[in-house]
Amino acid sequence: MDTTLSVGDVAKRSGVAVSTLHYYEEKGLIKSLRTLGNQRRYHRSILRRVAIIRIAKQAGISLRLIKSHLEKFPTHEVSPSDWQQMSSEWRAMLNDRILSLTQLRDKLDSCIGCGCLSLRDCPLRNPEDKLGEQGPGARILEEEKQQ
Repeated sequence: MDTTLSVGDVAKRSGVAVSTLHYYEEKGLIKSLRTLGNQRRYHRSILRRVAIIRIAKQAGISLRLIKSHLEKFPTHEVSPSDWQQMSSEWRAMLNDRILSLTQLRDKLDSCIGCGCLSLRDCPLRNPEDKLGEQGPGARILEEEKQQ
């Protein structure tokens, strides 16, 4: 039984465009073998890697970070325990992102969005603004002029 798949087969089975598979390969996320006719062939285990990439991208994880995690498993299939390791590492990052987005959503109504980084109370544009405690305006520039 042939354990390799053509790029078209991988695309069809994974739901990813052929051009996307080429891009993933160019970025080092997946690897193919070449036939004597220089056609790409993928081991069947590539389907799990492509699925992991799709899931991670959908969660907003960068290809760079996905690649760094997949590089831990360069020579074997990504097993369910490997996936558990990756997903647990990503879970903390995603929880932080969810918290940040929730805070952004909840504070958005009070934001006037002017971009002034010296507003007294602008947790969205200027969190923990110490100079804002002195009132609005450019504090550092005024201090430099006085010196």
